[in-house]
Amino acid sequence: MFKSFALAGVIAVMSAIPAAADLIKIPSQKPVAETMDALQAAVEGAGATVFARVDHAAGAQNVDLSLGDAQLLIFGNPKLGTPAMQADMRAGLFLPLKVLAYQDGEGQVWLTYEDPAVMLSGLDVPADAGFVTKMQGALGKLTGAAVR
Repeated sequence: MFKSFALAGVIAVMSAIPAAADLIKIPSQKPVAETMDALQAAVEGAGATVFARVDHAAGAQNVDLSLGDAQLLIFGNPKLGTPAMQADMRAGLFLPLKVLAYQDGEGQVWLTYEDPAVMLSGLDVPADAGFVTKMQGALGKLTGAAVR
């Protein structure tokens, strides 16, 4: 009986943790702030709206903790997000889109985001929805422009 509970616990924990394979990582040769400035400029240049830019390291510093350099950009375009939410309102839990810029322990800066197809896969959103493909393409182009 203990084995059943232990197995159930492991399954519950594993299903709550997103798989690293679901995350797309793009290396940048620029510092975090410069990479994020470039991403923000690309997002705004594409006509999308930047809703927030979160400096995680500054937040940690505000409570006397340290954290490596990390910033999150939250942005979107209602032309892509609205159809997702029309298909399933719960898509609003994942939208607007988010991209994290951070420096790892070896000093490499990364832009990381979740693949929209994976992100929306548990919802009533058709796997072949055109807006999902457009989100994937936009994220690829924007992050690619940011690291150049």
